[in-house]
Amino acid sequence: MGVSNEQAGDGLVRIGGVIFAVGAVATLITVIPLLVGAEPLPTAAYLVSMLMGVGFFVAGCGLARSVAAQRREDRAAQRAVR
Repeated sequence: MGVSNEQAGDGLVRIGGVIFAVGAVATLITVIPLLVGAEPLPTAAYLVSMLMGVGFFVAGCGLARSVAAQRREDRAAQRAVR
């Protein structure tokens, strides 16, 4: 048929993980100046830290895609048995 269950959403989950990691590092970098009393970073740095949410969303979409592919495959297998 199409893509196997292991491949259906794996790419999105990996990409989402990378985006999330970039956002997490950016969040740590933007918080450090606030904790040590230094001057806050520019707004662009805070916008990059919002990538955590984007990465989480992308990974969730990949997970949903994998679940949907597995459900389709299970339904097809059940029809074949009957």
